[in-house]
Parts: sequence; structure tokens; C-alpha cells
Amino acid sequence: MTTSTPGALLTARDLRKAYGPTLALDGAEFSIRPGEVVAVMGPSGSGKSTLLHCLAGIVSPDSGSITYAGRELTTMSDARRSALRRTDFGFVFQFGQLVPELTCVENVALPLRLNGSSRKDAERAALGWMERLEVDDLEAKRPGEVSGGQGQRVAVARALVTGPRLLFADEPTGALDSFNGERVMELLTQAARSTDAAVVLVTHETRVAAYSDREVVVRDGKSRDMERAV
Repeated sequence: MTTSTPGALLTARDLRKAYGPTLALDGAEFSIRPGEVVAVMGPSGSGKSTLLHCLAGIVSPDSGSITYAGRELTTMSDARRSALRRTDFGFVFQFGQLVPELTCVENVALPLRLNGSSRKDAERAALGWMERLEVDDLEAKRPGEVSGGQGQRVAVARALVTGPRLLFADEPTGALDSFNGERVMELLTQAARSTDAAVVLVTHETRVAAYSDREVVVRDGKSRDMERAV
């Protein structure tokens, strides 16, 4: 069995994934340490989103190894991977994916409520994170009543409220203008580093990747770690 890279929180080796005749991943590799921000870059269709989905346990690779905190992710049951996504992993998507019927504070508190916290405790924790992300004044508003940049900061607060060890951000600024995108990235990376959370940042924008500690480029399903590139 493949073992984790020393010091790494998550390590993936020789990942392969095909959708019918299309090979999405062809021997991709990846590692990330606690507190590190790693940008996964590549053109559309390169396999970077498939890599993220495999690392997060959303999609199972056809072959290869993914080790998280000393445990083999690929051999876990669906239930155990789902539990990890509720407790250890956080997610930020391109369009936020907030629940429109809930207020912003209810959206941020939702992961805690699903994990069994009382409404009072969950919303207290949610407000703390909303304050750190500079959106605590939006607590009573619904997602349709806030701007795109504000909504994405609410989504970041929701991703961090459970204290995840690993945050997956899939094109988190893709739907924002440059000003709002910069502010979201500043707040996201500051908040993650304050809790020593690692961040897997999928992006095709160099200005977004500039917030990372290291870049991994994916092309035609293969990965290249730029830290080790000659």
C-alpha cells in the first residue's frame, strides 16, 4: 500500500480516471501539508476539477492511492467518506451554492446544524465567522439580496465554520469581478491560515494562483508540481 509523504496531510499517487473513452486523469499526483495553499491550474478540460473531486472523496478514481491523515481514502466506504466531508473537509464552489430559502447566517450555520449542534450554538459560531469574513451585517438577508462578492464570502464562512483541516475551493472567484475576487481570496487565505487549514485551490487565473504557496499544473490528465519543476 502506498504510504503518505512525510509531513503531508493528503497525498495522491498515480491517479487514473476515465469517463467512457475519455481519460480525465492519467497518472496524476498531488500532496499538501497542513496550513499550505496549493493552486491546481490548467486549461478547461485538463482534469483539474476531476482531480479535486477525487481528492475530496466525491468521485472514486479507477486506480491509484489517496492517503488522508494516514488513512486510505479510496478503500473507505461511501458513508465514511461522507462523514469526512461533514467534519474534516470544507467546500467553496464557483457560484457559492447557498440555499436561497435560508438567511445568510442560517446558511453558514447549516453544516453545524446537520452535525447536531443547537440552533443557538450554530448561529453564534456562524456569526463569528461572518464577522471575520466581513459579512456579519448580512445575517438576516437571503442570498438573493446580497452581491456576488458578499455571497461568496458567506460561502467561505460556511466552509470554515466546522473547523475543517482541508478546504477545497473550486474556481472560487470565477463568477466575480477582479476587485471582489481579490477580496475573497485575501479573506479566504487569511482565514484558512489562521486555523492551519490546508487549501486546494482550483483555478485557471494566475492572479488567483498568486495567493498560493505552490502550484500544480494539470494538463491532459497529468500533473506537474512546479515546486519541483526544473
